[in-house]
This record gives sequence, C-alpha cells and structure tokens, in this order.
Amino acid sequence: MFDIVLYQPEIPPNTGNIIRLCANTGCRLHLVEPLGFDLNDKKLRRAGLDYHEWARVSTHADLASACHSGGTVYAISTRGSTLYTSADFHPGDTLVFGPETRGLPTSYLESLPSEQVLRIPMRNHSRSLNLSNAVAVVMYEALRQNGFGE
Repeated sequence: MFDIVLYQPEIPPNTGNIIRLCANTGCRLHLVEPLGFDLNDKKLRRAGLDYHEWARVSTHADLASACHSGGTVYAISTRGSTLYTSADFHPGDTLVFGPETRGLPTSYLESLPSEQVLRIPMRNHSRSLNLSNAVAVVMYEALRQNGFGE
C-alpha cells in the first residue's frame, strides 16, 4: 500500500499511535534514526496497544534508505505550498513526516519538486498539527483515492 516515514520521531505515544494506524491500514512504517525513545518504551507500546505484531516497522540510518519503494516521495510540511488533497497518490508512494519539534530539514524539502512538498491547511496562527493526526489525515486521503485498498 503506502510507506510512511517518520524522520527522527521524538514522542513515543505519537509513534505508537502511528504503529496502530499502520497495522490497521496495511501501510508500512519506516523510522529514521536517531529516535527520541527506545522502541521498547512503555508509552510507545501503550499507545500502539497490541498492534505492534501486526505492523511492518523498520528502522533506517537515513532518509535515503527509508524512501526506497520506487513510488513518488511526498514530504508533508507546514512549509509546503501544495495542498495534500491536490496530490495524486498511488500504491507504493512514500509519505515523509518530520519530528514533532522541528519538522523536516529545509535542505530535504528543497531537494524535492514543490508539488511533492505537501501541506495540511490550518489557521494562519497555527504552528502545526499533532504528528499522529497529520499522518492519519494524509494517509486516509491517499487510501481514499485508491478505494481504501479494497
């Protein structure tokens, strides 16, 4: 289906929620090190409930090794100019999300065509959405566009 990449995630419950989301949708989760927690963290496991065994989770040393599915790579950022609903998602695409406190590096965002740097609309004074909410919003749009994998 889709590959979800979390670049240097920092908050265990967010990653736990995303593990659960991936287990329930069939998406693969890729975590780019360094992680802000241990994969055996209690909070991560609590948020993921018993879904860890059903999720495909792998860790990577860098973004390049995490983004290898062959589909289009989309970075999700508050600095994007293209709405996530404007993207034409296909199975095998990769959705990349940055860490909770700083987002994706500017150099990475600038390495992608602007139409592959997506944003979720928010009010002007808003800084960002919760990471697991942002992943859910974009992932479900990608799934919707593809008949929810059915």
